[in-house]
Amino acid sequence: MANYQLLERISAEEISKCVDHLAKRINRDYRGTNLVLIGILKGAFIFMADLARRLDLPVKLDFVRLASYGDKTQTGGNVSITKDVELPLKGSHVLIVEDIVDSGITLKWLLEHVSKLSPESVKVCALLDKLERREVEVAIDYIGMTVAGGFLVGYGLDFSENHRNLPAIYEVVFDKNVSGQH
Repeated sequence: MANYQLLERISAEEISKCVDHLAKRINRDYRGTNLVLIGILKGAFIFMADLARRLDLPVKLDFVRLASYGDKTQTGGNVSITKDVELPLKGSHVLIVEDIVDSGITLKWLLEHVSKLSPESVKVCALLDKLERREVEVAIDYIGMTVAGGFLVGYGLDFSENHRNLPAIYEVVFDKNVSGQH
């Protein structure tokens, strides 16, 4: 029996409009270049797939897999890489695609890592920005939406590997009578 409920925060339609808007900006800004999208697994895979299909310029896709959460709802601050970039990035324009940025710790680590691979440029596109939770300074060049509060799932976001497949974004609301939660 689940000790939480899911309340819809962002509809599938709102997400689609947001991705359309981001793609238009990226298409405009990267016109005439070859772009490499690097998605952060597992959370960004749905967002990156939808975004890539809306781009009308040459694009290569790659992924990294980073670990910092485990079964927790907050990052522990330690970042480890379990799948690295496979495409050569030297001289490429790179756009890191992230589902949600909260503390900024993981993203800052990845930006430093990718920069060592000598790309022409590195920018960040995040569907969701939880600016209120930022612990380290990190620039996000393309922000879909700024959200406040709550632990979010759906559209790639998970809670202990559950709920990634939901088409909208929901807030996890823990039952009040369950001790030790949120």
